[in-house]
Amino acid sequence: MIDLRELRLEDALALLGHGAAALPDSAKDDQAYVQAVIDRLCELSLKDPLTGLSNRRYFFEALRREIEVVTRSGEPALLLMLDIDHFKCINDTYGHPVGDVVIRSIAQTLAGCVRPMDTVARFGGEEFVIILPSCQGHFGIQVAERIRESVAAMNIMTSSGVALKVTISIGGAFAPRWVRSTPELWLDRADIELYRAKSEGRNRVCIEPQPLLSVSAEEKSLLFGSLSLEEPAAWMDGMMADPAGAGSAASTGSTITRVN
Repeated sequence: MIDLRELRLEDALALLGHGAAALPDSAKDDQAYVQAVIDRLCELSLKDPLTGLSNRRYFFEALRREIEVVTRSGEPALLLMLDIDHFKCINDTYGHPVGDVVIRSIAQTLAGCVRPMDTVARFGGEEFVIILPSCQGHFGIQVAERIRESVAAMNIMTSSGVALKVTISIGGAFAPRWVRSTPELWLDRADIELYRAKSEGRNRVCIEPQPLLSVSAEEKSLLFGSLSLEEPAAWMDGMMADPAGAGSAASTGSTITRVN
């Protein structure tokens, strides 16, 4: 049994109150109460406190999961990196509180432009990231352009009554299919496209062309099919019995055709 009187929950409950998370019902039994506190603390630890979006920690975990999905299924996935244009000038001119208003306003717009299955996160400072699973090339470009246009159409009101207009630059890269990449490599490729969008004048979208891969059912089986303990021996017997056929199969199984 858990005795709540022996637990120091004041700091945890203060964090939940500060983060605007609903406090657990103290009328529940002790174990359910503590579990509710833990669950809400876990949820709070994955949120960005300024915007309410997912934070960097959650984003990297979601990115790793998506890489595994793409590796096994071959489903296309797009990673977008977004940066507020000339954000330093906004902070220098109007102050950091106004900069926070701009970040929160853009975060709300981003969340309203994507599907429930997509992941929107604040990467840090004025940068955001979006993971778009099951995303074909034309759809990804449409989403990125919709986001860019929606942000450009915003009028962000300051406390002094000034309406600010802001823009964002967006870079994107698709995860390599049937290949187990890393979050760092995928991010680097998206960041290169973001840098290109910035260097070409800002307020634009630059997305790396989606590579088209053709993978046969046999190749998928060789890559991801599970082998029982008896199958390796049977496969070796077949290799010895029909070396010509085995060589042909090996050649077919090791070839992945890239369409440029």
